[in-house]
Amino acid sequence: MDSVEIKTRLYRFGADLCGIANVDRFEDAPKGFHPKDVLPTCKSVIVFANRFLAGTLSCNTTVPYTIVRNVLSDRMDKIAVQFCSDLEKQGIIAVPTGTNGPTEYDKNTGRYRNIVSAKHSAQCAGLGVIGKNTLLITPEFGNMVWLSVVLTELELKADSILEESFCNNCNLCIDICPVQALGQAEMKQTTCWDYAFGGENDGEWKIKCHRCRDICPHCYGKTNLNMKR
Repeated sequence: MDSVEIKTRLYRFGADLCGIANVDRFEDAPKGFHPKDVLPTCKSVIVFANRFLAGTLSCNTTVPYTIVRNVLSDRMDKIAVQFCSDLEKQGIIAVPTGTNGPTEYDKNTGRYRNIVSAKHSAQCAGLGVIGKNTLLITPEFGNMVWLSVVLTELELKADSILEESFCNNCNLCIDICPVQALGQAEMKQTTCWDYAFGGENDGEWKIKCHRCRDICPHCYGKTNLNMKR
């Protein structure tokens, strides 16, 4: 099975984007969170993406945004599991890593991490580049994507890493952050999470803030919708 067939299968399952990285590109991964720390026989990292609904950013409530986040996370996990199951039927080891967690605590850095970083995997797989808002920015959909990662023992042809930097240091995301969580080498994780996630007005858990996504000049989906009005 080659890279073309891998991508064709994922597009058939509903992926909007798909990229592949060789495991050698992950030398800088934090200790314990390298693809081989998860799957010791890993040779390739497969990343697929779904576009996030841009209309959610135009709402006066973050409930629609939260719904889309939850649905995409569930759908993409199901795609990943089915994809891996199909490969295993052919004698190929492949494993999902979780579209939106669960996370593990990295005691070396005091941060919570997915077992393999989806954003960094996507950058290594040539799907886009990570901006100052810590979001992946893609040529096709800007920052309006949700990501999932599959590890496999297959040795696949890797995609070229994008050399172009879409983040032009405008600092809009840094300036708009209500809790000043951006602007350092790494986002202030707990500061962001404590503000952006949780119950509100005695309601259930939801995402309460996504201003760093909205303000980004590469929030293509929202820009395109506004132009059509």
